[in-house]
Amino acid sequence: MTTRKLSRRRFLKAVGLTAAGWATRDVLLSGQTAEPQTKWNVLFIAVDDLRPQLGCYGAEQIHSPHIDRLAKEGLLFERTYCQQALSAPSRASILSGVRPDTSKIYNLTTPLRTALPEVLTLPEHFKQNGYVTVSVGKIYHHAKDDRRGWSVEPYRAAGDWQGRGYLTAEAIAQMKDLDRKNENSAGIGPAWEAAEVADEAYPDGKDTDYAIEQIRKYQNRPFFLAMGFHKPHLPFNAPKRYWDRYPPESIRLADNPFLPQGVPSYAVTNWSELRSYAGIPQRGPCPDELARRLIRGYYACVSYVDAQIGRLLDELERLELRQRTVVVLWGDHGWKLGEHGLWSKHTNFELDTHVPLILSVPGMAAAGRRTAGLTEFVDIYPTLCQACGLQTPGHLEGLSFLPLTVDPDRPWKQAAFSQYPRGRIMGYSLRSRRYRYTEWQDRSSREVLARELYDHQDDPGENRNCARLPEYADTVKQLSEQLRRGWQGALPASAPSG
Repeated sequence: MTTRKLSRRRFLKAVGLTAAGWATRDVLLSGQTAEPQTKWNVLFIAVDDLRPQLGCYGAEQIHSPHIDRLAKEGLLFERTYCQQALSAPSRASILSGVRPDTSKIYNLTTPLRTALPEVLTLPEHFKQNGYVTVSVGKIYHHAKDDRRGWSVEPYRAAGDWQGRGYLTAEAIAQMKDLDRKNENSAGIGPAWEAAEVADEAYPDGKDTDYAIEQIRKYQNRPFFLAMGFHKPHLPFNAPKRYWDRYPPESIRLADNPFLPQGVPSYAVTNWSELRSYAGIPQRGPCPDELARRLIRGYYACVSYVDAQIGRLLDELERLELRQRTVVVLWGDHGWKLGEHGLWSKHTNFELDTHVPLILSVPGMAAAGRRTAGLTEFVDIYPTLCQACGLQTPGHLEGLSFLPLTVDPDRPWKQAAFSQYPRGRIMGYSLRSRRYRYTEWQDRSSREVLARELYDHQDDPGENRNCARLPEYADTVKQLSEQLRRGWQGALPASAPSG
């Protein structure tokens, strides 16, 4: 897959967009209530490990009324994809506006400013344009990353036991026991907890309290408030009342707890992230009873975070800021809950790369609608710039999807791209409207070592790899060529316009 950088001028020319031809914010948006020259605030909501299993995405079991409310006020993106299903690279792609092969951030140990010391980040760009920029909770993977992008010191509430938020005597005793046995160097305990406590007892509740304080403090200045929730990341710790919303007998297990037919070994993992927690088997499958407990815990954490998001939205309404605030909500990557017999993320499967995204812009024409246009995380940076009337930096590798807020059904990107490394091998994955195609390439020679092809028209669960089937030979050839053309070749053929 090509990684040649494209200048902003050549990028715009490639898709038929020029400074004269690109519609401004005020032309694109109809019925806006804010004055054209008003600087809109931005509430930038990140949720760790959130898969698009929410009420507004059609999930029957999940209680997410506040995220659902935001979807009714904005545009829901049905087909958004992260650049890599791992926290640090995914967040770096959003906040820098470039893809992993440009940043070279593929792991959890490389801070953005180490990889790209001079890049103009999203918050820094807003700060330079007169915004107060505030970071609360988990925004970058590394808590102190990009200090110059923030107007105030980033804030993360400290939880007990290295921030993991254990509160019950049982969980703390279990961790101490592991410490005594020298089996807990990572400070990890049980995979879940359901303490009978107030929301503010756990870090996400404390972070929300702080975020609300910042909204009140800066309500008379344009602000860019980045609020990052830790849950539903492991451990699945949430107040007991959120667990109670999901009776154990209501929890359904994955209907495909097996690997896809013909899947190459590069494509799967041993879900070591979950196995590192106490009480999880070190090898083999997850027993059904344990699986139900884990799924229930994940759901409880989603509802817990949803309640905190509701508090933020309510505060905007109370202060009469909602009609002057752009709200964007995203989950940094998906998460498997036993599908394919796997857990956690760390793959190129649809379950890990497909992410929720909701954008609400004051006065938008498509409020309450949905779009099936293919979008990517690198598109968020230019979109927020355009929505707020800021110049778009020339280094960005995404495309503003603000035109979709006017016409959600318009033709859009032909493909979205994700990738995942396996040592010396890189898996490059292309998602078109119908197919997911992945090549596992030697990172030095670019030799293709394995291929995957999933036909979502007939197999939305990605249970059969069709890459070697004769009837798909032409499709594999076509998608392989498209993968090599890369993201530049997947841009819209005609210029988006208002």
